[in-house]
Amino acid sequence: MKKPTSKIRNEIAKLQEQLKAAETRDAERIGRIALKAGLGDIKIEEAELQAAFESLAKRFRGDQGNTTGGKKGAGDGIGSTSTAALASGAAQGSNGEA
Repeated sequence: MKKPTSKIRNEIAKLQEQLKAAETRDAERIGRIALKAGLGDIKIEEAELQAAFESLAKRFRGDQGNTTGGKKGAGDGIGSTSTAALASGAAQGSNGEA
């Protein structure tokens, strides 16, 4: 049997709310960890920080492909210094948002 469109829309709305809540929990968790690591005081541009986080995520996932927002080969150009800067910037961003 097919579901009426109104029921499907309600299910989608509930799933969107669950997704938003899950993303909020993840952001708060990552922000707390970054602050504990002392990253709240580091100044970094948001784009550079995002690139560093993408590199870090790629490292832990074991991905071989490119990151979604970075340049081709960005993982090679971003070393431990950039990762540390990224972590610092992320904490700063979380500090203001969390």
